[in-house]
Amino acid sequence: MNYLVAVLSDRIQAEAAYSELETEKFPMDTVAILGRGYKSADEYGLIDPQEEANRLSKLMSSWLIPFGFAAGFTFSLITGLNTFAWAGEIGNHIIGGLLGAIAGGMGSFFVGGSVGLSAASGDALPYRNRLNAGKYLIVVKGEEPLIRRATTILRQFNPENIQGYTDPTGR
Repeated sequence: MNYLVAVLSDRIQAEAAYSELETEKFPMDTVAILGRGYKSADEYGLIDPQEEANRLSKLMSSWLIPFGFAAGFTFSLITGLNTFAWAGEIGNHIIGGLLGAIAGGMGSFFVGGSVGLSAASGDALPYRNRLNAGKYLIVVKGEEPLIRRATTILRQFNPENIQGYTDPTGR
């Protein structure tokens, strides 16, 4: 499935572009307006970068925390450090493992969250920012010939940005 996203500066332009697409006999179930008074980014299904960052952070913690525990336990075992005399030999190794698990949790939170926030969101964040600034998006989804026709029509309205995407999942 291909997508075309055009950013228009105001509601009048967005409605005019939508009407023009309707006049040109586009299947209207393939055209959507996003903005105030129309669909929101969440209703349309634009990825929320914060949700993606949380998902990636949880995924990373599922393997970093146990790995951190094992690494901390092993480090304590190999070095023979007696950092907490009151805990005894086995207690010191367990505390080392717990500290390693905490470090793994922090790594998943900071690295997984920041990577998810910056890289995984793709162009969703700039589009969300434009919607928050009062702009409108016209989104057309369909096969390549339909997208080419829509591009020609939408260019007449001098959009701030017009970009095509191909969904690799085919949805």
